[in-house]
Amino acid sequence: MSDDKGARAANIFDVARLAGVSHQTVSRVLNDLPNVRPATRARVEQAIAQLRYSPSPAARALVTRRTRTIGLVTPGVSDFGPTSIATHFNVAARGERYSVDAVSSLDPDPAGIRTVVEGLMRQRVDAIVLIVNDVAVLEVVQGLDVSVPLVAAAATQRRHPNFVSIDQYRGARAAVRHLAEQGHERILHLAGPPRNPDALERLRGWRDELAARRLEAVEPEHGDWSAASGHRRGLALDLAPGDAVFVGNDHMAIGVLSALRERGLRVPDDVSVMGFDDVPEAAFLLPPLTTVRQDFAALGELIMQKVLLAVEEPDAVTESTPLPTHLVVRESTRRAAV
Repeated sequence: MSDDKGARAANIFDVARLAGVSHQTVSRVLNDLPNVRPATRARVEQAIAQLRYSPSPAARALVTRRTRTIGLVTPGVSDFGPTSIATHFNVAARGERYSVDAVSSLDPDPAGIRTVVEGLMRQRVDAIVLIVNDVAVLEVVQGLDVSVPLVAAAATQRRHPNFVSIDQYRGARAAVRHLAEQGHERILHLAGPPRNPDALERLRGWRDELAARRLEAVEPEHGDWSAASGHRRGLALDLAPGDAVFVGNDHMAIGVLSALRERGLRVPDDVSVMGFDDVPEAAFLLPPLTTVRQDFAALGELIMQKVLLAVEEPDAVTESTPLPTHLVVRESTRRAAV
């Protein structure tokens, strides 16, 4: 007699469920890595034996050829988001005893990205991670045919098994919802660069939340993520007392706060200002900035988990749910004066 479990070969997830551990722990046991308690290792080995689990031949072949090096392609900018992702991914990789070979790519041109990826391939990396800050790179990533796993940190509506992200869209909707619940009926948006995936998802969230509340969406302005661009745009924003501004990131919000002071508009008495990112300085501004926190440490871990799974169980890779954001309410937003 056979049952459903006998109808297919067990995979790493089946072993993890039976042993009551994560698939990363199973991977550590299979590869004889440290940081696994003896009792846990014994449970995993028992589950492997019980399920007669055997990693795929392709995955085992990969293990024997590993260099334990991951290629990381960064955008070549000092913006807070990409820098934070790269930093926390490096930490997560070291925790798994991998080294990271980082390359900056300032050119989103398809040929340029392919050249960078091919260069990493020649160094025999086990996998490649891309931090995407231009929509053109997304198209390139989906068209690349490489012999090692490729994981992209990219905020996009399009789902892909090897794309991971923080939920920019829902984070933006939460920001606008907070401002609307404070009684602001006119909520302007200073967005990030028009080709940046994070900026586009935040812009989409802003539009959709306003539409859901039947509030007018004034055509947004765009900055370049810098405080200087926030200051320039802030001087020109068409604002009146009782309005609110959802700024695409905290650094631009810093510039907006400065510009509004120069214009004689008080924050939050006259205008509420909302940022995004929760940079370390946000709590110490005058006034402290209400913002949306992103968990870059969790994203770094998620990228590394996706890499490990793609290397060891390529057939088991599934789409990842975007990581949630967290609204941080401080003193730059206040209920609109009636």
